[in-house]
Amino acid sequence: MKGLVGLLIAGTVSRVGSVLTFLAIPWLVLETTGSPSRMGLAAAAELLPYVLIGPLGAPLVDRIGPRRVSIVADLASAAVMAAVAFGQRGGFGVLLVLLVLAGALRGLGDCAKRVLLPSTITASGVDTTRATTVYDGANRLAGLLGAALGGVLIAALGAPRTVLLDGVSFVACAVLVAALVPVRATDTAAAPPEPYLTALRGGVAYLRGDRLMLGILAMLFVTNLADQANGAVFVPVWIDEVLGSPEALGWVSGAFGLGAVLGNLVFTALAPRAPRYAVFTIGFLIGGSPRLAVMALSDELTLVLVAAFGSGLAMAAVNPILAATMFERVPEHLQARVLSLSNAIGFAGIPLGGLLGGWAVEHVGLTPALLVFGACYLGATLLPALSPGTWRQLDRHQPQSLPTHPPASPTDPPAPRPGDASARDGEPISSGSR
Repeated sequence: MKGLVGLLIAGTVSRVGSVLTFLAIPWLVLETTGSPSRMGLAAAAELLPYVLIGPLGAPLVDRIGPRRVSIVADLASAAVMAAVAFGQRGGFGVLLVLLVLAGALRGLGDCAKRVLLPSTITASGVDTTRATTVYDGANRLAGLLGAALGGVLIAALGAPRTVLLDGVSFVACAVLVAALVPVRATDTAAAPPEPYLTALRGGVAYLRGDRLMLGILAMLFVTNLADQANGAVFVPVWIDEVLGSPEALGWVSGAFGLGAVLGNLVFTALAPRAPRYAVFTIGFLIGGSPRLAVMALSDELTLVLVAAFGSGLAMAAVNPILAATMFERVPEHLQARVLSLSNAIGFAGIPLGGLLGGWAVEHVGLTPALLVFGACYLGATLLPALSPGTWRQLDRHQPQSLPTHPPASPTDPPAPRPGDASARDGEPISSGSR
């Protein structure tokens, strides 16, 4: 239980810092360049290496140990974020280089923490879905706190000093993991030593042929792309055009976070008995495209905040369901590779989101961009309703019998589990924290 508490506290502290940076960097770029396209480029500069480093670094996490990697990556990230805070003095090019490095380190640290979590949950004896719900709730609460502070801190201290606070949160996260997460629960090597490329192919071989997995990854690619465009470009531009002040930047994220925290409290009690497929499908439909449509059709901040709150409430169970399903089904010795590869594919739309969102605002305007991205979001979230036979596999609460031997050769077809003649189940987490 000590290790799980340690990860919860560390994740909460880290998430606060992440939200501060998420709000501060786009505003910093908008202030210094006045360009929505450069806002999207700055977001992509951090997020592209973040997405790529997960699967590429997973074999290293297996060899070095997730606890050690998490601590070292967070300490290095603290130094880089301090440099990012003053990077604009060297010009936009220097800032981009620093953001690339920050994204790579953040991705490596997140990969390590994803591996820490399932073994720590198992050691704690807590129900998997309930534990992932509590973990996600702690992150949502941290996001709410960070959003509430973000706009005020940017207005009071300026964007560079606000980014510097993110560096402080990295240091706190490293100290908490080192002090509270025991080595015995996290750094036991489950995978035998194997060549780097073989290890990478093992994760691909495990995911191959899984129709549920392909659907989830396609869905998350689109929704994460739209979410990133909305958060990194659409919301700041809408706030700037309608209100002209950064103080409201955090209000939209804060309203979403408040709804997510309240929804998370309810789902924590219901998690072990809740029908995953129904909760997941309805939550994504309600929580996805409507908030973009409201921003497109209204210039009333109150309506936008209500839509964001309702979206957070509806989406509260989505991440816990995805995380619990994967943790239950992926063998421990493959988790670093499979979780990271799944996240990389699901998150691949995030770097594109900022770029496409910025381009769309400059070339077609904010309102048409919101409507187009909202329509794409709606189409993606309809997938579970259109193919219920495949997506109802989310309702399998009990872990399947899992092989304990090393992964098959990449040239061999993936072996089905007992009772599953078609595919394996396993989903990436749609969002997370350092």
